[in-house]
Amino acid sequence: MDLERAKRAESEAELLGERLDALIVHAEQVALTIAQGVHGRRRVGPGETFWQYRPFDERDNARDVDWRRSARSDALFVRDTEWEAAQSVWLWRDSSPSMDFASDRRLSTKGERADLLTIALAALLLRGGERVALLGGENRPASGRGVLTRLASHLLFEAEDGRSLPDAINLPRHSQVVLIGDMLADPEELRHRIAAYAARNVRGVMFQILDPAEESLPYRGRIHFKGMEGEGEELLNRVESLRPSYQARLEAHRDALRQIARLTGWTYLIHVTDKPPEHALLSLFEALEHGQQRMRR
Repeated sequence: MDLERAKRAESEAELLGERLDALIVHAEQVALTIAQGVHGRRRVGPGETFWQYRPFDERDNARDVDWRRSARSDALFVRDTEWEAAQSVWLWRDSSPSMDFASDRRLSTKGERADLLTIALAALLLRGGERVALLGGENRPASGRGVLTRLASHLLFEAEDGRSLPDAINLPRHSQVVLIGDMLADPEELRHRIAAYAARNVRGVMFQILDPAEESLPYRGRIHFKGMEGEGEELLNRVESLRPSYQARLEAHRDALRQIARLTGWTYLIHVTDKPPEHALLSLFEALEHGQQRMRR
């Protein structure tokens, strides 16, 4: 009997390892697609690493002119160095039961897409020399290949705490946060958390992932709905008649999230699981870029 249990444990461990490897490989493939089209999060700033020569501008100081480079041309050039202070980016993935939903077997669940985008974004940021960590996790932001494996392992095997919103924890000033989930919780609760971060000049992204059926309510006739988070069950007739009011409520909810973003300097993005993950990842990356530029002004 002990031998049988050992064999089962070994088999389960192999399956978990395969699942972990598959997530990391897929995420890195998605990240690589985007990395080929962007130039990392490089920016001008104090440092010793050469970045580029650029033409002298009237706003520049004369002592910034690189006279050796300028001597080879009729124009004046400034030598830019690269900002070397790595940024801290904190990632959070909604682990509530509603994230297990997919309206079609051919689609990823919202949770699967969230895992993929979280790890792919981490891979892309790590490529650019940034430090990343999971919000609320035990590890501090770090860089290096091992970080990706730790993040993926935590998401797959440890993060099932059922929370639809993160705790409002103290973060270093000028950090960035990415919240990935269906964002269907009470907007007022989310506003309190985002406002607490914004008060410390922490900026970030609210990234809403929805299934296409949650977007359009495509059902017709009599449908039996069952809540995934204890909301109960209900049998509804002529569901199509409810579609206009449903979509109006969804849009009102999104307007509330947009308002939170406007008031706090955050970014609100929407992704639907029948769309390519590469497009979503690029939007996330660009949002972090813009948020960083706002903080540096």
